[in-house]
Amino acid sequence: MSKVNELYFPQAPDSPLDYALKKRNEPVIDTVTRAIERKHVLLAYQPIVHAKNPLKPAFYEGLIRIMDDTKEIIPAKDFITIVETLETGRIIDCLALELGLNTLAECPTLRLSINMSARSIGYPRWMETLEKGLSMDGTVAERLILEITEDSAMMMPELVKVFMTNLHKRGISFALDDFGAGYTAFRFLKQFHFDIVKIDGQFIRNINEDADNQVLTTALVAIANQFDMLSVAECVETQEEMSFLQDLGFDCLQGYLTGRPETVPAWRESETTLQQYL
Repeated sequence: MSKVNELYFPQAPDSPLDYALKKRNEPVIDTVTRAIERKHVLLAYQPIVHAKNPLKPAFYEGLIRIMDDTKEIIPAKDFITIVETLETGRIIDCLALELGLNTLAECPTLRLSINMSARSIGYPRWMETLEKGLSMDGTVAERLILEITEDSAMMMPELVKVFMTNLHKRGISFALDDFGAGYTAFRFLKQFHFDIVKIDGQFIRNINEDADNQVLTTALVAIANQFDMLSVAECVETQEEMSFLQDLGFDCLQGYLTGRPETVPAWRESETTLQQYL
């Protein structure tokens, strides 16, 4: 673990259970570490569309993809939680940011969100990557959205607030990811000044039939509206869900119904097709 991580997250001695879990996770960590060293990483781009016009993307989310030794993509669920507290997680955040900034520089009309953990705040390489990317194009900052999960933000709210305030001044926007999944201290929302709130998929699935999800999601959308945040419904998979969410007043939708993550996004497909005719 780096000195930065030790500063923010001092480690207690391992319990027998912790030791057993570490041993079980070692093969995954080794595979991910090798992939990172070889830069076998890329972004998959998923559209976040306007609820009133689902064919029109509002922005895209760049999702990190890591490939194993055979160039097969390792499912994020197999490693994200394992590396979250390790320096490997910080390096993944840096690579995702670097790829996202390069994409923004290549496509001047694109708006893109990139995930990061609050644990990466203060990690020197992450900030160096950001500064380098912002220097490439004067419009990059206003087209960059940083997504921080609710659980991650609540882990160190004071640090996150200062971080967001400083980057807001430079034109960067912030999205609160997986809203409702954790134990949010709602009193922090106004102080954070998130620009976008993404409602966790557990409240969206079968919302057209689930009365509990309807009540909870209505409340979460009301909170987003109260704090003037753009509301995004995650994990939208059926037409029935989409119709209900549109009626509920969501600003944007994200999910397989409106667009799957693609490593070759629509704007690059157009460029490839054009080049074939030149």
